[in-house]
Amino acid sequence: MKLLEDRIEKDGYILGENIIKVDSFLNHQLDIKFLSELSEEVYNHFKDRGINKILTIEASGIALATVVSEKFGYLPVVFAKKQKTKNIGGDVYESKVQSFTTDKEYTVTVSKKFLNEGDKLLLIDDFLAEGNALNGLISIAEQSGAKVEGVSVAVEKGFQEGGKIIREEGYDLLSLAIIESIDNGEFTFRK
Repeated sequence: MKLLEDRIEKDGYILGENIIKVDSFLNHQLDIKFLSELSEEVYNHFKDRGINKILTIEASGIALATVVSEKFGYLPVVFAKKQKTKNIGGDVYESKVQSFTTDKEYTVTVSKKFLNEGDKLLLIDDFLAEGNALNGLISIAEQSGAKVEGVSVAVEKGFQEGGKIIREEGYDLLSLAIIESIDNGEFTFRK
């Protein structure tokens, strides 16, 4: 999506070797008008799938998922929590997720009362690197008996394996921007 590619080139930057920072508009400070424009693309791609819930993971996926929800007529947004708290209870779906950014493993949880057999889910996240977060959400969906109708991320790191893995698993993955490579501080996008 040219709109997102242009914004990444304008406001994004590289931290270390493979960390892409878009924190001025996507995952620290939020540009809601811009997110609304991105969510229109997601809605148009998945609008005929009968989706009734959006599933994401805390924390950075929540913003885009919420704005996408509005385009679908305010669908419920369920998010997997990275830390089990006393108030979530013990009746949960769980999956282990290795975070590329923090290099930590989390046991993510979703209360069983929020996902049901027969739900048709759209999975949303901000970034896709190795596919661990999305595979964790897919596992939770499978445990609940819900069906994953589609997967969307704002930014896919095409030079890592996550997108390839999710697509090979048979999921319809819509990445709004795919960064093919990073060379000398410059982004190259997949066409």
